[in-house]
Amino acid sequence: MPNDKSKQVIWPVYLDATKSRGEGRILSMKDSVKSPVLREIEKAAIELNLAPVVESDKAYPKSWWVKSGRVIVDKKAPKSITSKQIAAKIIKYRGPK
Repeated sequence: MPNDKSKQVIWPVYLDATKSRGEGRILSMKDSVKSPVLREIEKAAIELNLAPVVESDKAYPKSWWVKSGRVIVDKKAPKSITSKQIAAKIIKYRGPK
């Protein structure tokens, strides 16, 4: 992705409750999701009208050996807010615990 200021990258690790902040999680534990998958992130981003582009062959730089993939979305809010909205949608899809 070239430096396009109208887009932002959402890595699954940003939303992952099983990861620590040091490993890349940017949401609080109460807002994060256990092991989110690209399909869920993409579905949530579509619902939020963020025009997601899935790149499943990419690896998060801090864990470069794991090809977790990433989702590129339209930038409509700061990354922390967009991530929180996506995580909230995923929690809704998964239903009550």
